[in-house]
Amino acid sequence: MDSTSDFLHLHRLGVDTHQEPVVYMRRDCHVCHAEGFNAQSRIKIMTDHHSIIATLNIVDSEIISHQQAGLSETAWRLLHAQEGEVATFGHAKPVESTAFVRGKLFGKLLSDESAYSIVQDIREGRYSDIQLAAYITACAGQGLNVNEVIAITKAMVATGKRFQWSGQEVFDKHCVGGLPGYRTTPIVVAIASACGLIMPKTSSRAITSPAGTADTMEVMTPVTLSFEHMREVVEQHGACLAWGGSVNLSPTDDVVIRVERALDIDSEGQLVASVLSKKIAAGATQVLIDIPIGPTAKIRTQEAAAHLQKLMVATGEALGIKVHAITSDGTQPVGRGIGPVLEARDVLTVLRCEPEAPTDLAERSLVLAGALLELAHKAQPGEGFKLAQKTLWSGKALDKFMAICESQGGFTEPELAAQQHTITASQHGIISYIDNRFIARLARLAGAPEVKAAGVEMHVRLGDAVEVGQPLFTLHANAPGELAYALDFLQLHPEAVRIEEEYL
Repeated sequence: MDSTSDFLHLHRLGVDTHQEPVVYMRRDCHVCHAEGFNAQSRIKIMTDHHSIIATLNIVDSEIISHQQAGLSETAWRLLHAQEGEVATFGHAKPVESTAFVRGKLFGKLLSDESAYSIVQDIREGRYSDIQLAAYITACAGQGLNVNEVIAITKAMVATGKRFQWSGQEVFDKHCVGGLPGYRTTPIVVAIASACGLIMPKTSSRAITSPAGTADTMEVMTPVTLSFEHMREVVEQHGACLAWGGSVNLSPTDDVVIRVERALDIDSEGQLVASVLSKKIAAGATQVLIDIPIGPTAKIRTQEAAAHLQKLMVATGEALGIKVHAITSDGTQPVGRGIGPVLEARDVLTVLRCEPEAPTDLAERSLVLAGALLELAHKAQPGEGFKLAQKTLWSGKALDKFMAICESQGGFTEPELAAQQHTITASQHGIISYIDNRFIARLARLAGAPEVKAAGVEMHVRLGDAVEVGQPLFTLHANAPGELAYALDFLQLHPEAVRIEEEYL
């Protein structure tokens, strides 16, 4: 190859860069020198048929030759590359919308136009992870007012696909999160659709939690559905349980979520935009929002819940959907399992009406399903819970759930992790405090949600009386190293569950 040539041969390096497209070049590569590329440069890669924008990493080793450009797995997939294929390279055009992000960081409000420009550039892959982090930081906390949230939500809907369901009332529900193990959605969808409601449910993967609904459902059935496949499932069964990122509904959401997860940030305004953009894109006309409140939940006070509720309702109204918000107890985990497999097992025990099913998970699911049935006029006010309970106990909800799974690609029974370690009480007394955030972090350290079977299995609830040696919770991990990592952290932070001596 002539050293003055302006092209390189593509080589698949097999590097997982977690959805960010990355290209690797030798520091002494002739293209690097000719184009003036530096580490972290944003580069346009062009083949005869496709082009992408990627972040450059500089290599000082022999893993690639002077004649090659290495691609991460994400870059390889997006470019539809072939081994040895020829590509040319150039500087990506400056991303003009980052000026709006800088303005927001210094207090300038986002307009409909600036919000759309930012979201569109994110959608087109023009933002690096560093630029995405700046955008997320600018929106963090309560950094977005209601008009900005509406603008971002509109933009997120406009840049993706959208379902239309022939003028029917379409329902959805969402929990704002913060409670480990809160996996009511599969149960609610099964009950509601068994009663005739239309619920095209799309869910996100975990952001800062040990599992999202999509992570949990993926243990039991495929959730990566095409737009057409999702429509077929809903038309056949009235509902689905899919990952929103796979059907291109509000496609910027999963891009933003990936960086939010790395930053451990889940801001209020972006949360509203994320939730409602997906509901609108899925065709929902009425949405039920559950806001758990507790000292270690995502929402900690009634005042914060009221503010979020107002923001949700106003944003929904501006975009033409009805949002109904309720609050619930957020003082402790829900169910027993925390992590995809463990939560899936809880869901199945409830749907199968097994004696060991967690009563709190069943109760919360019935409350939410009952509220939806009343909104849909399937039950009179105050009678929704009874209809939901009857539907669950009759087996109709389980039948509907299994039918949805089969249509999505089949059902798989969850399997437990190979490594388990039970933490026991060191004193007798009453369970007085459970730290939601700590328990969630412990499950993540054990490997969840990436390792589906990893997590925490709770054996106690607030108010339970325990004796010395009684199990409090069990850590689940697939490898001894992951289990040891979680146990090391637990040793440094022993008060995940607090026991107070009972005085008579």
